[in-house]
Amino acid sequence: MRLKRLKAGDRELAKVLFALMAEVFEEDSEELSDGYVDRLLGREDFWAIAAFADEAIVGGITAHTLPMTRTESSEIFIYDIAVRSDHQRKGIGRRLVAELRAQAAGMGIRELFVPADDEDVHALDFYRALGGEAAPVTIFTFTDASEDR
Repeated sequence: MRLKRLKAGDRELAKVLFALMAEVFEEDSEELSDGYVDRLLGREDFWAIAAFADEAIVGGITAHTLPMTRTESSEIFIYDIAVRSDHQRKGIGRRLVAELRAQAAGMGIRELFVPADDEDVHALDFYRALGGEAAPVTIFTFTDASEDR
């Protein structure tokens, strides 16, 4: 298995990875335009690392670098991590997180965080097994402002 951070020029690989993630999470997704994917991959603060078995993408992780305002530093917000069901429980997720942490550390970024639904026992167990510490937070989601009253 090999890992690769996707960058500008990796549009088709990124589209495969993003579709795989939606499939693993059983979420609806839409076809992303070439321009949108190119802009996303061109951002240094966006992370997309794909895991390959032979030449097929079998998993990946996406994340965003967030500049802090209390110090001249950044943290990384892990947005998605997914591994195809026939490749789960083989250490791929662990390697993806380790790779992101190593690349981030090379840029001086030492802190990463990831939200996990309380009901997602597998995700909670996975992050604990990696040494993550749970923080008691509640995440609020806001939608279109026109729906406010």
